Amino acid sequence: MTDRRVAAAPRVGLELKRVRIALNGTELIPETSLTVRPGEVVTVMGPSGSGKSSLLAYLCGTLARVFQAGGEVWINGVDVTRLPVERRQIGILFQDDLLFPHMTVGENLLFAIPHSVDGRRRRRSLMQQALAEAGLAGTEERDPATLSGGQRARVALMRTLLAQPRAVLLDEPFSKLDEDLKASIRSFVFDHIRAQGLPTLMVTHAAEDAQAARGPVMQVGRPESRTKGSAP
Repeated sequence: MTDRRVAAAPRVGLELKRVRIALNGTELIPETSLTVRPGEVVTVMGPSGSGKSSLLAYLCGTLARVFQAGGEVWINGVDVTRLPVERRQIGILFQDDLLFPHMTVGENLLFAIPHSVDGRRRRRSLMQQALAEAGLAGTEERDPATLSGGQRARVALMRTLLAQPRAVLLDEPFSKLDEDLKASIRSFVFDHIRAQGLPTLMVTHAAEDAQAARGPVMQVGRPESRTKGSAP
């Protein structure tokens, strides 16, 4: 008998199809189509107020109604444009780590693990493994306020990854870190994203962030905005 197995379709990553955003009739993001491949980091650069964070809000489903927006968002071949936030499975990392102050470090991570992961022992094992990967083994009972800025940034990333996202958004994630921390935290974030094969869209105004990402760059806030080749 002939084996008629069909190979699984390849993951295609995060796709923006004719996405556009305006505010009070002023165009912020012109009609844009692009694909962010698994493990790739695409950077959106532009000055404050140019629509960078609004673009991320549209992708994850939290854009305020005051904006006029359109276009489709696809992840791995699935149209998520009309899905509620919690069903899109898009992780986001902000400027602030946003760790819950009323929870321990470990509880912050446990909170992110999907309910589909059964068993207290299994969930705790995933939490402890994440802390070990972040170089923070044994800190699960600590108050997040006792961690350094770099440690909090690593915990925030691990919490995002533990949620099992299908795509990741980075909203100026390194802007509030001390200069001597930025290079190591950038490497930590990008290495984990690539290792998990997650398509990632980062918005920033810092050229060094784009250079570290080593991926395509899209400039917003100017008439000639378009997707470019690799960052300089």
